[in-house]
Amino acid sequence: MTRAGAGRRRSTRPTRVERPRLDPRDLWTEALAGVLARPVRSALTTLGTVLGITTLVITIGVASTAGNQIVGRFDALTATSVTVTVPRTLPGQDDTGPLVDWSGTGAVRRLAGVESVAALADSATTNSVQVRSNDVTAPGDTSSQTLGVVATSAGLPDAVRGAMTAGRFFDTGDIARRDQVAVLGDQAAELLGIRRVEDAPAIFFRGQSYTVVGILGGIRRERQLSTAVLLPPTTAADRLGLRDVTRVLVNTSLGAARQVARQAPIALAPGHEDALTVVAPPDLSKSRDGVQNDVNGLFLVLGLVSLVVGAIGIANVTLVTVMERVGEIGLRRALGASRRQVAGQFLLESTTIGLLGGVIGTSLGIAVVVCVAVVKDWTPVLDLRLALGAPLAGALVGLLAGLYPSLRAARMEPADALRAPS
Repeated sequence: MTRAGAGRRRSTRPTRVERPRLDPRDLWTEALAGVLARPVRSALTTLGTVLGITTLVITIGVASTAGNQIVGRFDALTATSVTVTVPRTLPGQDDTGPLVDWSGTGAVRRLAGVESVAALADSATTNSVQVRSNDVTAPGDTSSQTLGVVATSAGLPDAVRGAMTAGRFFDTGDIARRDQVAVLGDQAAELLGIRRVEDAPAIFFRGQSYTVVGILGGIRRERQLSTAVLLPPTTAADRLGLRDVTRVLVNTSLGAARQVARQAPIALAPGHEDALTVVAPPDLSKSRDGVQNDVNGLFLVLGLVSLVVGAIGIANVTLVTVMERVGEIGLRRALGASRRQVAGQFLLESTTIGLLGGVIGTSLGIAVVVCVAVVKDWTPVLDLRLALGAPLAGALVGLLAGLYPSLRAARMEPADALRAPS
């Protein structure tokens, strides 16, 4: 075969037709025009996504705000209370002397974050003592009451968050002089019929008399002390044998309790800190997370259901739009538009509807969260990731909802689409 013949033979081959490329900006313009061509239908279709995204934003926003508020109003008494329990002897040893000295509270008081501290001593033999308000026994006399007797340091009123309702609490002078003075809890004073201390009333138990110098009321911590007789530690040691500290009550500033709980045993009993038992408040961040998870779990399903409803609405309307625009699809395919371009146009339309619903729903949700916080006098807590992610979630819903209608539009043959009734 001659070279000229080969050239003629190659020239008879059909030339490849290049399909026109659709600029992404043109595709976006066509999709936006398709959405705006039927504004009422598009608005109603977007409503489902708006409701779903709004519900999700409100759920997460209100849960975060409420959780933060609950932690902010967390019971300060529980959140700042540390209790150290002291055993009478070391495990495996009969008598090693007191593990914690009464002066050890001074070392704890110097720890950062400690606001008040007090030591207590009690025993099984002093938990139920017959206490009388006079030393005269008469037939039918009811002045005797069974009360607990506790030795405490001078800082007890602050440590139990109480206040003196009458008289005063014993001080370091009373402790140093080993004075036979006592302070009554408010309920103990009521049981004994003592309401005033100006005339120095006395109480009697175990053959000893004690002058009542004050009444302690409003006890918020260790409330059993409201029915107890409180004695200076030196007096309790001499008269009742209460020498060893059994508990140390510590109050801290908010947020310092866990650190103080780690340091207090070392300050009280260096070298034997492991023998002490410390009760510290729970971590507030866990409480907050628990509240938020409970609220989220309660309402998240509602938001997801709304999103599913919105996705079905978008899919339905997009499919109806495809069926209404069969002639347009056929004409585009006849003019050279590829299946991918046709599918991309309808997919972009459904994604645009979902994105608009996401933006509107996010805005409404944030507004509702702020309004709820203002009405409740709370501080609104809004996550930036939520504000940015919610519109994208709406766009994703629209994208997934438009997959089937877009694929159906792309599968149409140009000839069949042009012959279809308009």
